Amino acid sequence: MFSEEQIIAMLKEQEAGMPTADVCRKHGVSSATLYKYKAKYGGLEVSDARRLRTLEEENGKLKKLLAEAMLDNAILKDVAAKNGSARCEAGGGGACRGGPRSEPAPGVPGPGCGSVERALSQRPP
Repeated sequence: MFSEEQIIAMLKEQEAGMPTADVCRKHGVSSATLYKYKAKYGGLEVSDARRLRTLEEENGKLKKLLAEAMLDNAILKDVAAKNGSARCEAGGGGACRGGPRSEPAPGVPGPGCGSVERALSQRPP
């Protein structure tokens, strides 16, 4: 594997007029690899390439943290849902369907009453 400095040096040789086949032979890479490097590092200086690598590493860490947070969130939702159904089975009421507190609070439309749909349909376009 080549460092950013080596890759940029190869690309500069090619940009200076050295034929692609000669650059590939000199450095022991295929032309496909050289063109892949050119797509990623073309026009960059060494400092830019280092910054790119740093940003890619940071992006990978952030993606991992986001995935872990989403997994934790999904687990917590699952646990909360299981706890809610356990309370319903135990007769605890609360948000359970058919329990003693299943009516909406005063002034809050209940499910299926159609008031929300009615309000949306009467809204001016």
